Amino acid sequence: MNTTNFAKPDGVSYFGFEIPYLELLGVEPVLCENDRAVTRLRKEPRLVNSRGNVHGGALMSLLDFTLSAAGRSHNPSGVGMATIDMTTTFIEPGATDLVCEARCFRRGSSIAFCEGEIRDTNGKLVAKAMATFKVIPVSPGGD
Repeated sequence: MNTTNFAKPDGVSYFGFEIPYLELLGVEPVLCENDRAVTRLRKEPRLVNSRGNVHGGALMSLLDFTLSAAGRSHNPSGVGMATIDMTTTFIEPGATDLVCEARCFRRGSSIAFCEGEIRDTNGKLVAKAMATFKVIPVSPGGD
């Protein structure tokens, strides 16, 4: 599977989908294959909390998308994911640019179970999450 040919001329493609919210946050898609997904998020002034660290909501959004991408990595543009449940643990402040890595450890025909973590540029664990997703087939017409 080619993981580098998803970009569209008119915007970022998030492993086959256009997701304006992720563009707004500045999430960068890196890899989506073999039950794994990797994304990046640059620390920008618009994403920080009152202490100058990446806001927890941005971290949760990054985790939610990256875990769901791992869940659909077997068919990136053929299925969508709807979050059923996500448990997040914050460990350290997000004080630098961040990398999120996720894996799908169990996928059935209708449910996927995924886990992932966010690390800073020094490799320090910032946050981790486990999530359950509803697998939603995407029709060829997008309906």
